Amino acid sequence: FTQVLEPFVSNKANPMTDALCREGMCRATRSLRRAYEHGDDPAAREDMAITSLFGGLALANAKLGAAHGFAGPAGGMFPAPHGALCARLLPYVMEVNVRALQERLSESESLRRYDEVAQILTGNTTATASDGVVWIQELCAALQVPPLSSYGMSSADIPVLVEKAAKASSMKGNPILLTPDEMQEILTLAI
Repeated sequence: FTQVLEPFVSNKANPMTDALCREGMCRATRSLRRAYEHGDDPAAREDMAITSLFGGLALANAKLGAAHGFAGPAGGMFPAPHGALCARLLPYVMEVNVRALQERLSESESLRRYDEVAQILTGNTTATASDGVVWIQELCAALQVPPLSSYGMSSADIPVLVEKAAKASSMKGNPILLTPDEMQEILTLAI
């Protein structure tokens, strides 16, 4: 799911990846929880397989963002599954990105796209980015996504992770350049 959401709000989004991301988000929205709760559901599994394919195509052509920017270095430092890292980071990355965009780039296309993400997730045509953040937080709770501390991370690791993430190629697609304080905030919330 993160791999279709991040390219959609990326600073490198384009019409081809937009189509893949929209379809992938729709499929994941209707099927991710179902695949988790009923692993034997072939329709839900197919939706997630297609979402995965679309995510790979999208990220190769529109870049990713801060969730992956953190997940790469964190995965190299701790025995943590990549998907679990992305899932734990995503709601906090969304929350901080939206706030940073509102404060520094209020006319950003990415900010409008976060509203569209929320509308896809909730099925509500008037949903805003903050509604999308809440939806993702609720999904992560339902999927029992563990905190980063369960993989051995602590607040003492934050400075190194911020330094490494700032240099990560995935961070270059984030819709806004995050400050070190914003990056620390994301990790603090995720730990």
